Amino acid sequence: MKTLILLRHAKSDWADPELTDHDRPLAARGRDAAPKMGAWLKAHGPTPDLVLCSTATRARQTLALALEALGAAPETRFDRGLYLAGGAGVLTRLRQAPDDAATLLLVGHNPDLEQLSRRLATTGDAAALARLAEKYPTAGLAVIELPVERWAEAGPGGRLLAFETPRTAGA
Repeated sequence: MKTLILLRHAKSDWADPELTDHDRPLAARGRDAAPKMGAWLKAHGPTPDLVLCSTATRARQTLALALEALGAAPETRFDRGLYLAGGAGVLTRLRQAPDDAATLLLVGHNPDLEQLSRRLATTGDAAALARLAEKYPTAGLAVIELPVERWAEAGPGGRLLAFETPRTAGA
């Protein structure tokens, strides 16, 4: 059994028109939301063994703030291929993860994470599935249990254990 945590980057700042999309930092709201998601993981688990993170500035900043609140320092791999990859591209990257990681945190972007979570999580908590079907907001976090022994086998049939947003995580 593998556990996948999908964390969408927190709210980004659009104030500087000179920055490329890849280089946009977090907005104040994003800097507030990211630690909430790390705190939720600390309180409810699971703790990741490995992190795969987009190289985009806002994704890296989201990860740093979430891990600080989580109080963990798992091995982290930054992958430019997670930026603008599409759901299928992110799944390809996920399937290349080392099998010694039982729980993997993937920090990325939409619509990629929304597409991937809906593809993988076909059963689970009804309320969480309904929230996931509605919207995958910035700093949204999905925890999906996959009935596989190897990441290369990841596909539909996963169970959504939780879907949290900054609003629900702080409740």
